[in-house]
Amino acid sequence: MSARTALTTQAYRGRFAPSPTGPLHAGSLVAALASWLDARAHGGQWLVRMEDVDMPRCVPGADTFLLQQLAACGLVSDEPVVWQSKRSALYQAALQQLIDGNRAYPCACSRKDIELALRAMGQPRERHQAAIYPGTCRPERGGLHGRPPRAWRFLCDAGASRVEWTDRRLGRQAQDVDRDVGDFVLLRADGLWAYQLAVVVDDAEQGINAVVRGEDLADNTARQILLQQALSLPTPSYLHTPLVRDAKGEKLSKQTGAAALNLSDPATALNQAALCLGLPQAKAQVPELLYRWVQAWRERWG
Repeated sequence: MSARTALTTQAYRGRFAPSPTGPLHAGSLVAALASWLDARAHGGQWLVRMEDVDMPRCVPGADTFLLQQLAACGLVSDEPVVWQSKRSALYQAALQQLIDGNRAYPCACSRKDIELALRAMGQPRERHQAAIYPGTCRPERGGLHGRPPRAWRFLCDAGASRVEWTDRRLGRQAQDVDRDVGDFVLLRADGLWAYQLAVVVDDAEQGINAVVRGEDLADNTARQILLQQALSLPTPSYLHTPLVRDAKGEKLSKQTGAAALNLSDPATALNQAALCLGLPQAKAQVPELLYRWVQAWRERWG
């Protein structure tokens, strides 16, 4: 069944899941608008979830401000907002299921340990490249070797770690997670839940069957599909939107100092987001703009 067919035969449930590390910027509004339009174009529900699992990075009050910004743009969750920081029991249960199924194991390696192991293997990490975990603490390699555990990792099956999926915008995608990523973290050394596990558990628990998010997250999809399969959870459809970039061609993000949205005129901000999504510009009030764009989105992605 194609992604488009699945969306027309199921009750659509989508979401926007910002991290409350600061206010919305131009890139995050693009993702919010696209996910809202996709839900409305399919006659479905649109949920907001605060991905505050990385508590040290969260800014007090940012979650409330984000919701106010979204409301100013006419984007309001159809169900009560949930916060990841209040859902630890769900993540713990999922981790235990993976442990019981021999799909997760404790890891004692620090970042320095991983770097040294890769160098010893003749595979030094390139600058700005994520280190591929060499499997030092895998059970078949002796496990922790007497060291205390620091984190928990997902055990990739080398013979079944290649994942193929179809993105509704990007088309056919594929990644061999064991080769390109390695056994990825589920529970961090600092005791915080990793994004990959939290997002998979949350999407399934909330019944999300359509994920619309920025193209920078496309690389995460294969890991999430492996987790869905290991946890016997459904895989939603995926649509990754174009990124908003600065004058240097870099992705706008809070980490790179992206400016907070000026929402003194929400219609102008929405028009700029719509332009990035290839939607027609118009001079109108927010409700009229959203109505027009739902129709345009339905014609393209419905």
